Amino acid sequence: MLKNLSAIFALILIIIGVILFYLKFEVKEQKLEDVLDQCTLSLAKKLKNEQMNSLEIALVLSKNEALVNALENDDEDLGYKILFDIMKSLEQNVGKTIRTQIITSDLHVFTRSWDNVYTGMPLEDYRTDLNLIKAEKKPRTSIEVGRRLGIKATVPIYKNNVLLGFIEVIDFFENITEYFREIGIDLYVLMDDKYYNTAVFMQENVTIKNYIVANRNYNTGHIKVLENIDFKELQMNRILSAQHRKIFFETMHNGTGEVIGAFVFVLPEKYLEYFRASEDDISFLINVKKQDLYSVEKQQFHNEYEKSSLEELLDLKDVIDQEDKVEFLQEAYKKLDNYSKDELIQMILENKSIKKVNGKIK
Repeated sequence: MLKNLSAIFALILIIIGVILFYLKFEVKEQKLEDVLDQCTLSLAKKLKNEQMNSLEIALVLSKNEALVNALENDDEDLGYKILFDIMKSLEQNVGKTIRTQIITSDLHVFTRSWDNVYTGMPLEDYRTDLNLIKAEKKPRTSIEVGRRLGIKATVPIYKNNVLLGFIEVIDFFENITEYFREIGIDLYVLMDDKYYNTAVFMQENVTIKNYIVANRNYNTGHIKVLENIDFKELQMNRILSAQHRKIFFETMHNGTGEVIGAFVFVLPEKYLEYFRASEDDISFLINVKKQDLYSVEKQQFHNEYEKSSLEELLDLKDVIDQEDKVEFLQEAYKKLDNYSKDELIQMILENKSIKKVNGKIK
């Protein structure tokens, strides 16, 4: 009887353990789905804001009489001076660098705000989307592949119902990348490499599998991790775990709905707990910057250092992040003061390591 009761009790414990494990797994999976939703919704909102801000500027510039006259008279030098002065004034007063260019009706570069080197360069082979704007005769804002991948707000310029050209405001994802970085997420804007021959200014960019990295201010620290993951699995599941990181996938489309690449988010697992639950309608993303997250972690590390022995600290010396080095050394020095010279020598000998150097004599 006692054996039967023990067996039943053990079976009940096993069932409870399985249920608890399953529930814990489900909660974790739901949390990851919530974070993915937060990332994609925030990305959509930031993209929309960038597009609308760019479109507003393009619409105003399209009505600038001096610019329109310079385009009509094919005065490239005057057009560059006017455009450069306007953008310089905006940068000085608003603190934001805005890239604008004017394109002629036959799809050649008329002038650009940041340089006048490529004046006259033909764009027919790179910007087929401009033909749609010609046909529709209305402004358009979308992510497009040109000589670089970017967010482009394009407004046709008409005078007396004659198309003179286009004014275009371009964004290359710097602001969006920085926005996500401030909340602990690293964003990678990836263009499908089938556009390699079109995006001539991106041919020297870093590549990851079948993608070309489009944003220039990306974090290089996750590149090796992304190079070693299965992108087909990531694209199918949209969530992947690799080397203490959570990786999220969102498909990128151009203005006609064609898939042209992907947005990939990398979130270190140590930041995952700082995201709000989906039912919290205060904010999609927790209102805290990466510096704040690091401050919380720093206090946690400090508490761990105080509880650790010197031997345990020595074991950690090669895996400490650069930001923690100073605090780590301070705590180690405090503990070193409590040891005699002979004890320190013995400890060094016990922790001695042999380093292998790979190389070739030339």
